[in-house]
Amino acid sequence: MSIIINNLQLDLGMKIMSELSKIDRFDATWASIEKREGSTLIQLKSIATVKSVGASTRIEGSKMTDDEVSVLIENINKSSFEERDQQEVVGYFETLDTIAENYTSIGITESQIKSLHNLLMKHSVKDAWHKGEYKQISNEVEANLPDGTKQTIFKTTEPGLQTQDAMIRLIEWYNNDRETLPLVKDALFVYEFLSIHPFQDGNGRLSRLLASLLLLKNGYSWIQYVSFEHEIENRKSEYYKVLMDAQKNRPGENVTNWLIFFTSCINNIQSNLMLKLEESRKASEALTPREQRINFYIQNHAGCSSGDISIKLDIPLPTVKKTIIELLNKKVIIREGVGRATRYYSI
Repeated sequence: MSIIINNLQLDLGMKIMSELSKIDRFDATWASIEKREGSTLIQLKSIATVKSVGASTRIEGSKMTDDEVSVLIENINKSSFEERDQQEVVGYFETLDTIAENYTSIGITESQIKSLHNLLMKHSVKDAWHKGEYKQISNEVEANLPDGTKQTIFKTTEPGLQTQDAMIRLIEWYNNDRETLPLVKDALFVYEFLSIHPFQDGNGRLSRLLASLLLLKNGYSWIQYVSFEHEIENRKSEYYKVLMDAQKNRPGENVTNWLIFFTSCINNIQSNLMLKLEESRKASEALTPREQRINFYIQNHAGCSSGDISIKLDIPLPTVKKTIIELLNKKVIIREGVGRATRYYSI
């Protein structure tokens, strides 16, 4: 069945309906899972945050690894951010954290979206002149290729009044459409935002933040325990191709493949989340009493150090370090950072 939603063509065939059905079935059982897995989810959220920040900034050209991102976040109040990669990582982390803590009160409005962009670019010296405001100079969507060159994907909406009008129409449609399924609306909003490319820079990063915001606002609370951005990074070539294939036919293009891609990403991260929870359960059952005690502490104190564990549990530091090695080998916990910045998280 072919339909038109906000001037976009969409073929609601069996493949899309199957993907949407799987997502809804998962969502129907999530409340009980969340209640049962409370402590484990706290740790997964910390891990997902690092992965999301690292992946989304790397998609746009950052070179920072997840370990480097973790160390930077741990020392966010002690560091100065002189390198552009660091500035982008901190901006993304602070915006993601703001969304996680305040998504119920963040409206889908021009002013709120501009505020999120302003926060995203807060530390970027290069972007100070345009943060929080729509573009005034024409831009185009480019892909960063492995050899360091860039490839133009498509031309975007013209700056000035055309961009403002396009954003007004997009936001009005999203807030007033009561018929389209929420997940479909979220996917199409992200697609249109990327197609308009309303800001001078940061559109790709902000689109992924908006995806998380929209999903959270529509009740998909599990999204904060996995990394949507990491899934996109793993499928970066496919991501750009699906966008390019649709956007080159603007206006009135068919976005079926984009929706299939978006929903398949959601299904994949749902599956990964359940796999991580199952692995965590099995690993915990095989622990010795001391390992269980230390693992329980790490579960409830994400990002703690071996010294923290030793002091709080009154266990000699050498014993703590030996037990941590055993927990790492059993894949119950993970280590992030290096040297004195080393921190531990449950899986």
